[in-house]
This record gives sequence, structure tokens and C-alpha cells, in this order.
Amino acid sequence: MVRQGLAVILGYEPDIAVAGFAVNGEEAVAMAAELKPDVVLMDLKMPTLNGIHATRRIVQQLPGVKVLVLTTYDGDEWLFDALRAGACGYLLKDSDGDAIVAAIRGAVAGEVHLDPHVAGKVLREFNRVAEPAKPKQASGADEPLYETLSERELAVLQELAQGRSNQEIAATLFLAEGTVKNYVSTIMAKLHANDRTQAAVFALKRGLAK
Repeated sequence: MVRQGLAVILGYEPDIAVAGFAVNGEEAVAMAAELKPDVVLMDLKMPTLNGIHATRRIVQQLPGVKVLVLTTYDGDEWLFDALRAGACGYLLKDSDGDAIVAAIRGAVAGEVHLDPHVAGKVLREFNRVAEPAKPKQASGADEPLYETLSERELAVLQELAQGRSNQEIAATLFLAEGTVKNYVSTIMAKLHANDRTQAAVFALKRGLAK
């Protein structure tokens, strides 16, 4: 039933084609190797080989294929095991169609997408394990890095820290998606962050996130 529903939802998207469906983890790995899709939507509890092991094998064997978890399980163990295995995102099956489509497109673009129900867990864990560090200073100034951000950049950073995609941030702040992408690039440059997760952790550690 879930697979049929996904097929219907994705069938309306002109830039997305469903290459196939697997019934277990072993088949998912084999089909990924044969079809080499851009994105694999991966369940976690499956016969023969669970989604964690299947994700790890796909990521290791096919580095160009993104694995996006779509599951009913929001427990910490499943969540962190999936991310450690190399999943680029984690969605719950009660996500609406627009969120799933946005996550697929985001995965292709190299973005990480976390369901709002689990995003807080991930960021709190990063915050917990991150080593305390004195904030870097902006070149030629004594002010903290975040003070170099404009009001709009701070707003984008706050949304990013909630695990939202560029498309979701654009809708929330009434901006074009391309504009949000430019803001995110500028934010990461100003904060010396290598990726969105580092920028989000920066925001949480300094109380900038909502």
C-alpha cells in the first residue's frame, strides 16, 4: 500500500521516475547496483537484510547513489544507525507527499533532509558530542562570527537549524529557493562551516536557533 501510494505521488512529478521496488534489503542492494538510481528510498525493518545494512552496502559500493530513509521508526537507535550507515536523510512515513518530493530533490542536490520530528534529536546529539571551542573571530574584527550575519541570514540560519530544506525555508520566509541557496552558501562561508550540519550546530550552541 505504501509503495503504491508513493508511485502515485511521484508519478505526478515530471523530473522524477520510479525505477523499481524491492521487497527486501538484499533485493534493494542488487537493484541499486543494476539500476544505479539517483536516490533510493529505504525502509528499515525488512526481511533478509535490514535497511541499516542495506544502506551501508549501497553507500559503500555505489557512492553516487543517495539513500533516503523512509520509515515509521523514530527511535534514536534506528535514526543514528541509519545516519552512521550513510543515509542522507530520514523521513517518517506520515510525511506528506510534498515533503517526500522535496527530500528526494534535495538528496540529488546534495542536501540533508531530516523529518522535523527527528531533526531536534540529531542536532542535540551533535551539540552534546561537539567539543567546546572558542568562537572564531571574523577577519579584522573582534565581533563573533554570527554578528557578521545579516538579519535575513540569521532568519535563514534559524530555519536551517530546524532541519528544513531550502524549499521549506523558501516557503516559510517567502523567498525564492535560489535566493535561499545563496543565503545558505553565504552563511556557511561566514561561519567557516563545511556543510549545513556544522552551520546548524553553530546556531544551536550559541542559542541562535528557535
